[in-house]
Amino acid sequence: MTRHCVLFVCTGNICRSPTAEGVARGLAQKHGVAHLFEFDSAGTHDYHVGEPPDPRTVRAAAKRGYDLSPLRARRVTEFDFVRFDRVLAMDREHLALLKRACPPPHHGKLGLFLDFGERVEVDEVPDPYYGDARGFEHVLDLVEDAATRMILKLAAN
Repeated sequence: MTRHCVLFVCTGNICRSPTAEGVARGLAQKHGVAHLFEFDSAGTHDYHVGEPPDPRTVRAAAKRGYDLSPLRARRVTEFDFVRFDRVLAMDREHLALLKRACPPPHHGKLGLFLDFGERVEVDEVPDPYYGDARGFEHVLDLVEDAATRMILKLAAN
C-alpha cells in the first residue's frame, strides 16, 4: 500500500493550514486509514514560527473533536518539496509563492487543497484571521469536505 505524505500551506501556519493538518489527521483515523498518511503544515512566511495555532482556530476545531494544540508553526523549506508527495496551498497566492520556491522537478506536487472538495462555489480557503468566529467555522466546513474527499481518493490508490 502506498503511503501519502501531504503538506498543507497557508501564510503564517496558524489558522488554515494547521486546521487542514488536524482535520485530515482526525478524519484519516476515523476512516481507519491513518497508517496510509503523513500530514504536516507550514507557512509561506515566518511570521509565527514556533507559535501554536491561533486560539480561535484551536477552539473551533476542538468543538468538532480535532485537537490542534500540539501543532507549532513553521515555514516551508526546500526539503518539503522533496519529502512530500503533495504540497497543497490554501489559496492562489500561496500556490504562486510555492511555485516560485519549488524546484521545477517537483512542480507536479503542487496544487490547491480545495481542488479535492465538492463545494464548487469556492476553490480557495478564505483567511479567517481578521474576522469573527463564523469565519473559523466556514474554514472548518471547507476543510472537512476537501479532506474527506482527499483521504478517500488517495486511500483507494
